Amino acid sequence: MVKDRRLRTKITSQSHFWFFHFYFAHYVKCSTPDFHREIYALTEDFSLGHLVVPAFRHSGKSTIFCLSYPLWAVLGKPKYKFILIVGKTQEQARLYMKNLTDELVKNDLLKSDMGPFREDDVWRSNAIVLTKHNAMIMAVSSEQSIRGIRYGSMRPQLIICDDLEDSNSVKTLEGRDKLYGWIKNDLMPVRETGARLVVAGSILHMDSLIMRLKKEIEERMLQGVYRAFPLLDKNGNSLWPGKYPDAEAIDKLKKEIGNEAAWNQEFLLIPVQRENAVIRPEWIRYYENLPDRRNPKNAFRFAITGIDLAISVKTSADYTAMVSAYVFGWGDQMKIYILPNPINERLDFPQTLTKAKEISLSFMKGKRSRLVIESVGYQPALAQQLQKEGYPAEEFKVCGQDKEERLRITSPHVKQGTVLFPKKGAEFLVQQLIGFGVEKHDDLADAFAILVNQIMAGKNKKPATPEVFGI
Repeated sequence: MVKDRRLRTKITSQSHFWFFHFYFAHYVKCSTPDFHREIYALTEDFSLGHLVVPAFRHSGKSTIFCLSYPLWAVLGKPKYKFILIVGKTQEQARLYMKNLTDELVKNDLLKSDMGPFREDDVWRSNAIVLTKHNAMIMAVSSEQSIRGIRYGSMRPQLIICDDLEDSNSVKTLEGRDKLYGWIKNDLMPVRETGARLVVAGSILHMDSLIMRLKKEIEERMLQGVYRAFPLLDKNGNSLWPGKYPDAEAIDKLKKEIGNEAAWNQEFLLIPVQRENAVIRPEWIRYYENLPDRRNPKNAFRFAITGIDLAISVKTSADYTAMVSAYVFGWGDQMKIYILPNPINERLDFPQTLTKAKEISLSFMKGKRSRLVIESVGYQPALAQQLQKEGYPAEEFKVCGQDKEERLRITSPHVKQGTVLFPKKGAEFLVQQLIGFGVEKHDDLADAFAILVNQIMAGKNKKPATPEVFGI
């Protein structure tokens, strides 16, 4: 350790890595792993933009991001004036502040180099004002309003979010949308221009906040960096050999957890997948471009739309869903290309009738494509009205099958790649398919099941005379 105080202070003010190891080394009871060094480098380089870092349980991420990082950002090189830490609950936010307060009050080395911290400072359960540095660190929860939050004239220059999700909050689309909307509509606008957002946690769902931000970074919709740190790398080697040195140590830890799903989620960063899931994420296959319908070699057959009805516009009602597809080929060579941007809206009967006609006319110039409509209760009325007006509408009779049974029948066709999905424009459909039985709404999934089951129930043996349907 560097003994000269002036040299030590100079080093720690420049590097978050050295800052942590001078003042908080007691939190790391073994040698510094390489992935910690990478995290330090990411936290120090503000030019990278926002930072999204899922890491395994007990990796030290909360200590780095919610204790060392905010203190370094104020006391070290950045000299920031307003840091905001966000936890899921107010209790979690208060715990972050207690940990920070304890270090500032009890860490003698930190006090001697960077203090004093008590004189004229303000200490509250949700904020610390360091008068000497004219800076504030505040902790809030994602449950509270933060509009207009400031320290003097300063908005937050660095926002750190830690473990904002849990298994319950990610279970439904509404829960995931609520947090995502709060981040985008409430949290991001309170920042200083160009301020950095840091999100750390675990990957609890394929549509979680972390995964949504990852996708935005990959598609360059959000400037930033995504780095994931599972306990084991792709070769099965420990990411922290000082703490988990060999297979025996890993196996011991795994047995302490005692649950395969929890192990995968918390330590390998693999979201829990229900054992009885009807459609699994790894089965979903995507296409880049649609085949040319006009090329005879592609054997285009027809366009078709499956419709799941919910004739109500009340906010509590289900949605009317319409999923469309192009069908190419016959028998084992048949492919069903799901088209992007399916309809998923609350519509009354006239609106549904109008929308169905528009879709039927939209795919093939001068031709009307097939419409398949679930036939339960009053629902045959739509198919009958469309038939009366000259549209190729067909009734889909459920024959006593429930939604899960209908969807389960489609699963082999999804798994073997007969059904293909667009890379963009079918995200909600895919989410309903892989989350069926958990997601609150399943209208798109049911329209999909109606569509695929009707196609597979048709004559899929190549006829002697080629079938041509409105190219």
